[in-house]
Amino acid sequence: MEMVTSAPLFTRRKVVYAGATLCCLLWGSSYPAIKNGYELFHIATDDIASKIIFAGYRFLFAGLLLLFFALAQRKPIARLNRHQFGQLALLGFTQTTIQYIFFYIGLAFTTGVKGSIMNATGTFFSVLLAHFIYQNDRLSYNKTLGCILGFTGVMLVNFNHSLMDFSFVWLGDGFVVLAAFILSAATLYGKRISQTVDPTVMTGWQLGIGGAVLVAGGYLSGGTLAFDSMTAVAVLGYLTLLSSVAFALWSTLLKYNRVSMIAPFNFVIPVAGTVLSSIFLGENILEWKYVIALVLVCSGIWWVNKSGQKAR
Repeated sequence: MEMVTSAPLFTRRKVVYAGATLCCLLWGSSYPAIKNGYELFHIATDDIASKIIFAGYRFLFAGLLLLFFALAQRKPIARLNRHQFGQLALLGFTQTTIQYIFFYIGLAFTTGVKGSIMNATGTFFSVLLAHFIYQNDRLSYNKTLGCILGFTGVMLVNFNHSLMDFSFVWLGDGFVVLAAFILSAATLYGKRISQTVDPTVMTGWQLGIGGAVLVAGGYLSGGTLAFDSMTAVAVLGYLTLLSSVAFALWSTLLKYNRVSMIAPFNFVIPVAGTVLSSIFLGENILEWKYVIALVLVCSGIWWVNKSGQKAR
């Protein structure tokens, strides 16, 4: 990534945008993969404990994969002082464990449409928190307009009859919003840690620690997970791979770039997730709302970075 920072500005921007888009496309593809995983592992809709175990294994294996990859690159994965290890443990517990517990509980008490919209508020939290933490990442008219356009696109892609009866349930919608806030705050904390710890090593430890706590908590809560087919293992393997690649790349992008430059790409996730779910699950995607939503999301990302391009 150091080579990217010394490249010409236009080339560097293209690499950053491509990397952020790739992360969000990978996360978007997790929606159909997770749905298939629930079916293959015979996890009932209301079985939150087993869902937490499923997520825990995904992140535990992703963390281990990243640590092995870092080790192969001769990076010091265990050369951490007590303070650094404490930081990584806190990051894993908040960004992975606590965030996903709130997210899964919230989804159990709300609809998928509302959950997707509420989860998109995380982008607003990231931009707002960055405004108060970083002097070179202040909120501006372009950033505000970009976030509004992106959020409008997320609402549009989820627009159906359920939005006509939009109510707010704390245990459902509130928990999803709280999960989005925790993720945003933990991401900023991870950006700080990445200045002293290699992003790959940092991501490996935080995913591994957070995933292990999820697995233990899921089993203690009465959940189960049966590895009884190679197809199920393959789906879990894909989720492991996409998590390791996406989280490590996202952490690297945040280390070298402003939060408000990267965060709006999160609006791509629900759009990509809906379209990819429709393709792989055989649902109809021939609707204008998907095209308009994608245009709004891309316009929002462009507006957020418009002022930044002039400044740089």
